Amino acid sequence: MSEIAEQVMNIKSPAAQFHAADAQPRWFAVYTTPRHEKHVAELLTDRGVETFLPLYRTTKQWKKSRPVVLDLPLFPTYVFVRIPRQARGIVLGTPGVSSIVGSSRESWPLPNLEIEAIRSGLLERRIEPHPYLIVGERVRIKAGVMAGVEGVLIRKKNEFRVVVSLVSIMQSVAVEVDADDVEIMNTPPPRVV
Repeated sequence: MSEIAEQVMNIKSPAAQFHAADAQPRWFAVYTTPRHEKHVAELLTDRGVETFLPLYRTTKQWKKSRPVVLDLPLFPTYVFVRIPRQARGIVLGTPGVSSIVGSSRESWPLPNLEIEAIRSGLLERRIEPHPYLIVGERVRIKAGVMAGVEGVLIRKKNEFRVVVSLVSIMQSVAVEVDADDVEIMNTPPPRVV
């Protein structure tokens, strides 16, 4: 075989490179039937799909009853799955799954940093749901297990929290932080006196 023919055969076509990227497992948000997140995660795990269902602990008390401790989904109606794009059929064929978050043409992968930050935050800090915010002071966490994660700084009672938003599913969580562990991202220009 000629040297040129060997070089041509060793060059991957753009379509082959595209399919290779699709074969890599990525995180996706799966939209579920309301209050079926735990069941969907269990079914997907049984089918060999890597899932992540972040839970937070809260106490509820109904009239004339004792307080009950509940583990609730941090993102109601969402379960995260790590799959290659071509495994969508397994996920979409699972009872309780409505869709994979994305456009009508394709699913939108989530950044690994966001999923790993939430996992680390669940282990290290108290995390709870928070209303999705668009405006506010943007900050970056500069120390600890969530270093590098960006969000909106808020204050609740005497504690600072950073609201981390997953834009693709329009959901947010609030993470407790020390004031020294955050830096403002959009600092105003210095004033000239």
